[in-house]
Amino acid sequence: MSSEPETLQPDACYLALKARDARFDGSFFTGVTSTGIYCRPVCRVRTPKRENCRFFGHAAQAESAGFRPCLRCRPELAPHAPRWSIQDASDMLAQQAAQLLDEPEAWHDAPPSVELLARRLGVSDRHLRRIFEASLGVSPLQYLQTRRLLTAKQLLADTDLPITQLALVSGFASVRRFNAAFLQHYGLSPGQLRREGGRAGEAVVRLGYRPPYDVQAMLAFFGKRCVAGIEFVGERELGRTLALEAGGQVHAGWLVATFDEERHQVELRTSDTLRQVLPLVIRRVRALLDLDADPLAIGSVLHASFPDSDGLRVPGTTSGYELAVRAVLGQQITVAAARTLAQRLLQRFGTPLDTPWPSLTHLFPPAQVLAAAEGDALGQLGIVRQRQAAIVAIARAVAEGRLQLHPGADVAATLQVLQALPGIGPWTAQYIAMRALRWPDAFPAGDVALHKALGVQGSRQAARDAETASQAWKPWRSYAVIRAWARLSPPTQPVATA
Repeated sequence: MSSEPETLQPDACYLALKARDARFDGSFFTGVTSTGIYCRPVCRVRTPKRENCRFFGHAAQAESAGFRPCLRCRPELAPHAPRWSIQDASDMLAQQAAQLLDEPEAWHDAPPSVELLARRLGVSDRHLRRIFEASLGVSPLQYLQTRRLLTAKQLLADTDLPITQLALVSGFASVRRFNAAFLQHYGLSPGQLRREGGRAGEAVVRLGYRPPYDVQAMLAFFGKRCVAGIEFVGERELGRTLALEAGGQVHAGWLVATFDEERHQVELRTSDTLRQVLPLVIRRVRALLDLDADPLAIGSVLHASFPDSDGLRVPGTTSGYELAVRAVLGQQITVAAARTLAQRLLQRFGTPLDTPWPSLTHLFPPAQVLAAAEGDALGQLGIVRQRQAAIVAIARAVAEGRLQLHPGADVAATLQVLQALPGIGPWTAQYIAMRALRWPDAFPAGDVALHKALGVQGSRQAARDAETASQAWKPWRSYAVIRAWARLSPPTQPVATA
């Protein structure tokens, strides 16, 4: 068995394990030498003796050391542990590589490989392997293999997808390779982990997160912007429609995410039509609700400036394209006015969809549809000419593949492409980067509400003053923006439109 990575503090990890502290869920895993099993810190089994514990920063490290995942706490449910740094360039490269491996949309239906990954990052594959192994303790292929196996394990436990189909959607090239890898790593055949998953007409999976999490603030944010027909927000849940393209095929359906605060989990239900792209749906929902955020790391930088906001997360999106269009609609007008324009756009260009939810009746207009929209048609909805041009430009760029709006996209390149489009300035580009690209250090310095929250609204150089103040919050300025905005309005209950 390998020893613990130097970045972990074994004694501190053991204390967190004894306390079953959910704040560290996914930040490390415990391999128990007496059983050969590795667990999450929140596992409810009897705490093992200290001398029998080995600690790992990633599930891939534990599996590489010969440990098998616990069937009780299920490591695949743990939130991911993205680590952002502004210090060591090698660590940044390794973490960027890991993020790309975690993002299915970053590969455009091509299977990821070390050669393609190195090319994306502008380094040699040999250098990438060396840096990746030095930083994360495993090779890129071992990391990717663990991610695929844990994804398959979750789908085996929570859905009734046929094993043949499940192997393919988890990223394996063939069922034979899937069966062999599963047996080699876990000592079990896939069928031995099969549970009765899902309900009639839908799939159900659980997604973990680290507390604290201000559920009501997140739901209030979405509730205030809720567009009937494509989404609804309730007391503990939100639902929406979505369409995903994978393998040249469009999969349309609905999802409902319900918070289980006691267990620090989200129960995700999806329509049967989305089962074939469940891993992609799960990634999008994790981004939508910011389930992989690390409150301890963020709070260590922001708590002094925003002491009452440790539970706030950055709201994301299930569609970067939709978010970009709605961001344009919201330029220089109120949230309520932007919601009205989005409602009109949906009614005019949206695609009808049959669902069991009265509030979910349409899909957001596809990029190909808005790309072909005539100015008069958009103008009749009350959208001014400048924003008409911006919406059409975004839709065309997305439809033609020139603009990628997902967490695996290159931030600097995407910001450059966005700001080259008509009607897209720094504020809109940064807002899209914050919510669609999941960039934790986005900062719309020109935002008027942000100026008010930071007390620089009377300055002749308010944007520059805000930018200067923000330097202390790197690399978590997106979270600082959300916390600053929260200062401007008292806590509110979400709008119930279901």
